[in-house]
Amino acid sequence: MRHRVVGRKLKRTASHRRSLLRSLSTELIRHKRITTTEAKAKEASRFVEGLISKARRAWNAEKEGGAMNLHARRIVGRDIQDKGVLRELFSSVAEKVADRPGGYTRVIRIGQRNGDAAEMAVLELVDYNLDRDESAVRSRSKNLMSRSERVRRSQEKQKKQEAEAVVAEVEESVVVDEVEEIEEVVAEVEATEEVETAEEAEAAEEVAEEAPAEEATNEASEESAPDDSTSEDDKKEGGE
Repeated sequence: MRHRVVGRKLKRTASHRRSLLRSLSTELIRHKRITTTEAKAKEASRFVEGLISKARRAWNAEKEGGAMNLHARRIVGRDIQDKGVLRELFSSVAEKVADRPGGYTRVIRIGQRNGDAAEMAVLELVDYNLDRDESAVRSRSKNLMSRSERVRRSQEKQKKQEAEAVVAEVEESVVVDEVEEIEEVVAEVEATEEVETAEEAEAAEEVAEEAPAEEATNEASEESAPDDSTSEDDKKEGGE
């Protein structure tokens, strides 16, 4: 039974587990952000927050005029065995979290790992990732604004398309009416031209029919004219 047993064994012995937590804490202080399994991230968060609290209390005491707290450095140095990381912890990191009474780290779940489907998480120092948080908030707000802007633009585009469709229908109806009127006028003109052409053809036929008759009449009159002159001459000779 595991009643009142705090922490996770992580399938390791005590020495191996402590060595793992020391390594994770050192890398977290060095890089301010690490990716590991969710169980390891939660255990490392508990472990490293105790170390940061010791460094913060020592830095605040030294800031008020106290002597350098070598004891705190030795205690933390048993777990943070990299001297550069230990120096950074008691200087910049402690100064960064001086006004924060706990909650120095944050665990963010990021899904399952490919292969064994282990739950993965990001362990990070909160004060060193505020810029990242602000950028994430800005990006989310930008996405929301862009989404609303896209909706607005799509609505405007739809309204514009509807208006263009109405205008196109009106223009098409007007064009159709104009075309019909033009076709009617053209048909009337063509009909008038056909009538005039028919009348002209009839008149030409009549003229053509009358022309031979006139020619025959003229010829007959010309033939009868010499006979008349001859008879008149005969009459004159008889009178003499």
